[in-house]
Amino acid sequence: MAFGQENEAKLISAIRNSEEFISGLSLVAETESGELIGHILFSIIYIDLGMEKVPTLGLAPMAVKPEYQNQGIGSTLVKRGLEVSGEMGFEHVAVLGHPTFYPKFGFISSIEKGIESSFPVPNEVFMVCELKDGS
Repeated sequence: MAFGQENEAKLISAIRNSEEFISGLSLVAETESGELIGHILFSIIYIDLGMEKVPTLGLAPMAVKPEYQNQGIGSTLVKRGLEVSGEMGFEHVAVLGHPTFYPKFGFISSIEKGIESSFPVPNEVFMVCELKDGS
């Protein structure tokens, strides 16, 4: 289990065993002694435009051990993950996440870009971020 969350561990395992897994976009945070305290994963997902599917990245999951939360570790993981994603040539990222956390990294409601979630979630929690302007 990853940080006591069995569902997240199962999600990570499923992504790692899929064709959409990108090893360079599985990032960890460690203490100086090497203790694993945070993890973020980006993998390929698709935006369905009807006649075509546009590949993009999905950010999920992101976790920080409870005793290390509220210290900027999650923010550092998101920032670095977005940087690496852009360096690898990806143009956008989607996330299903907290509406007050992700906007500080450039995420906006997907509805603002005309993108709807394929499953029922509140509009404010399904967000996208352009890594390349106008993408």
